Amino acid sequence: MVDESNTVTERSAAPIAQLRATVSGRVLVPGDAGYDEARTVYPGGMDQRPAVIVQPADAADVTQVVSVARESGVPFAVKSGGHSVFSLCDDGIVLDLSSLRDLRVDPETRTVWAQPGVTTRDFSLAAAEHGLAIGFGDVGSVGLGGITVGGGVGYLSRKYGLTIDDLLAAEVVTADGEVRLVDAEHEPDLFWAIRGGGGNFGVVTRMRFRLHELGTILGGMLMLPATAEVIDGFVKEAQRAPEELSSIVNIMTAPPMPFVPEELHGKPAVLAMLVYAGEVEAGERAVAPFRALATPIVDFVGPMTYPEVYPPDEEGYHPVAASRNLFADDIDLDDAALIVERITTSKASMAAVQVRVLGGALARVPQDATAFAHRDRAIMLNVAAVYENPDEAEEHTRWVEEVTAALQKGVPGAYVNFLEDDSEARIQEAYPEPTWTRLRAVKRVYDPANLFRLNSNIPPADD
Repeated sequence: MVDESNTVTERSAAPIAQLRATVSGRVLVPGDAGYDEARTVYPGGMDQRPAVIVQPADAADVTQVVSVARESGVPFAVKSGGHSVFSLCDDGIVLDLSSLRDLRVDPETRTVWAQPGVTTRDFSLAAAEHGLAIGFGDVGSVGLGGITVGGGVGYLSRKYGLTIDDLLAAEVVTADGEVRLVDAEHEPDLFWAIRGGGGNFGVVTRMRFRLHELGTILGGMLMLPATAEVIDGFVKEAQRAPEELSSIVNIMTAPPMPFVPEELHGKPAVLAMLVYAGEVEAGERAVAPFRALATPIVDFVGPMTYPEVYPPDEEGYHPVAASRNLFADDIDLDDAALIVERITTSKASMAAVQVRVLGGALARVPQDATAFAHRDRAIMLNVAAVYENPDEAEEHTRWVEEVTAALQKGVPGAYVNFLEDDSEARIQEAYPEPTWTRLRAVKRVYDPANLFRLNSNIPPADD
């Protein structure tokens, strides 16, 4: 294995002139117009200053950047939509894929070729013009590349599976600068690894997806009072619901929004986003048990198009948060009571426990079919505390870790796309041992020197 520490020490200056001479896209350095915008990401509290940010024009540019980064040894990060805490680096090269936004839908074959800088909302809008869709996550500004290589858990997971379950092929630039077109028959190990292994194996520059017919859906926000009984009942109803119904539920203190009665601001609430991917009338029947759990505080559930579940991000919103991700096999009444108690005692400006009931199509894919291998887990949770004072970081991190430990009950598991500052310590929780071993073997073949290491890193297998 290459001694990266020596490489970085000996050759530490970013080769800006070489990049300008070989790349046809934009090459931005501090002081250039567009540089500060390009180093802005969704998470708050990040202020890294790369030596150079490259916005490639095509895959050929990507190969040049990868080759220059490999030869120079400077820090190298890959940014797509900018939702990852690993999108930037100080004093190195950032490959900003937001410039790669080509999108070509073929309604006859119900497939699409898309580049990684396309956002999930823009993709969904383009597909919806033909009555088609695939599932992503819960935010429309996420870049297609990042969410796909991690898995993609969202509003259609129970009906159609993960985003990677509809990935048919991909164009990948590997650490040697080669452009590889991979699918189930061509370099199948690499194709397997990029479906859940994150950005460890190369830069994905194009993806071909299968699309599903999806017209008007029933969806929207349902807010209920957060009692232990309501939370316990909601989880049980979500597990009993038809597979067409997926939900993403935030248990939190009610925000001071105009549609929330003022006397309920700051009180515990269940803020659920529901999507029924089927006939509206059947969707109303599926949602009825949730409405019956308690008198809704807000009920915006109704007929809509699928892209409407992805509203535009609030301008300038960059939350600073401590967060942890975990899988659980159940949420019982005692767990629900604990969540309510911990939410109300947190001193964060906003504390939340997010619950996603899994199962359905996601769980029917064999465990070893993709690098995402937690298909047998029933529930995925995120515990988060949003805060404003950096001096309080330790306090809020301790809070999320205590809540996580209480809900995890000693059973490890994590979703790679939601690992953050805990990534190095918990990366192996994202993969069962056979998956981890296979990923390290694939890494050794395609990135033996660990060029792609500014991420939730999977090291190459030892000699």
